Amino acid sequence: MQVPEDLLYTDEHEWIKRVSDTVVRLGITDYAQDQLGDVVYVELPEVGSDVAKDDILVEVESTKSVGEVYAPFTGKIKAVNQAVVDAPELVNQSPYDGAWFVELEFEGVFPLEGLLDAAAYQELTE
Repeated sequence: MQVPEDLLYTDEHEWIKRVSDTVVRLGITDYAQDQLGDVVYVELPEVGSDVAKDDILVEVESTKSVGEVYAPFTGKIKAVNQAVVDAPELVNQSPYDGAWFVELEFEGVFPLEGLLDAAAYQELTE
């Protein structure tokens, strides 16, 4: 299982990457995509929508089940990755690169509360 060192993680098996001072990119981890099985459908939010911490951002359907991706903090959807809607199998093939879901813009200081580093996330999944 891949757990890149340069990302932060949630205990809901999502990864977070800072792309600027006020924007992060979100996706699901290698562990999460493996647990889901073959992903067949991804539903993304609308660009510009406001989200509150713990709101459902993304729905991911697989041959086994439906998974949900939650907002790790309050913000606004800055961008979505249409490629995962057009080719949901990217989630299984490239969970950390090609299969990001949204870019979320936040205000103020980067909200680290509740986020895990790679070592802590690795420990969570063992």
